[in-house]
Amino acid sequence: MVGQTDHALRGNYENIRADYTVDQDWHGYSAAEHTLWKRLYARQSALLPRYACDEFLASLATLNFSTGIPRFDEINPKLDAATGWQIVAVPGLLPDDVFFNHLANRRFPVTVWIRNPDEFDYIVEPDIFHDFFGHVPLLFNKTFADYLEAYGKGGVKAKGLNALNYLARLYWYTVEFGLIETPHGLRTYGAGILSSGGELPYCIESEKPNRIRFDLLRVMQSQYKIDTFQETYFVIKDFKQLFDATAPDFTPYYAELRGRTELSASTVLATDALIAG
Repeated sequence: MVGQTDHALRGNYENIRADYTVDQDWHGYSAAEHTLWKRLYARQSALLPRYACDEFLASLATLNFSTGIPRFDEINPKLDAATGWQIVAVPGLLPDDVFFNHLANRRFPVTVWIRNPDEFDYIVEPDIFHDFFGHVPLLFNKTFADYLEAYGKGGVKAKGLNALNYLARLYWYTVEFGLIETPHGLRTYGAGILSSGGELPYCIESEKPNRIRFDLLRVMQSQYKIDTFQETYFVIKDFKQLFDATAPDFTPYYAELRGRTELSASTVLATDALIAG
């Protein structure tokens, strides 16, 4: 999905195909880029047992991503066998309709470039580490993978209904920054958190953010911040809840939402069910 950015898009878009895919050119990565990947992987993997959901940990344990930047062509046969998904190489952020079409056809776009060393702790646009490390492990989970497909199909329809802002909020507060209840307490499944060194502990341990039980319309009514840790997280019971939430036709929801007041990222309503960290 096209992100919000105030600078020129990174990545080489010169040789894109009609669907915005490119070749990964794995042999083109430098030794320094592989080393940077390994540093990022080592930092995040050390944090994961305390903060990541079991489904993410289980998938990651069956894959070997630690030795350097992964080859997409080696991962895709395993992913196809597990859930029927593929990852496709892209130069960076995509137009909305292209992004939704990929998801609707069980293809997840992964950026091919990796951040600079001075962006180790923070990067404005998603790079290969965010896209691959943060997103790909949960594509091996059937229920979550089905949710992403349903989301993509909903996005294709939402564009024609002028409702993409509502879908963007749903993606942000689930796929990127979602929390989940587990027998071990709150954990995260959001790729934006799982690939962040700072937000992993913050989302679970900090007393600052609101943690609100997931409600579909409440989520789609809520604005979000792109340049700070989140002020609000929405908490699901399990991935089936996400899949079931996307099953109905959203058209009447959009009509209802247009009659509601937009909520800031920090808003807490009297009707919200707050969850302790």
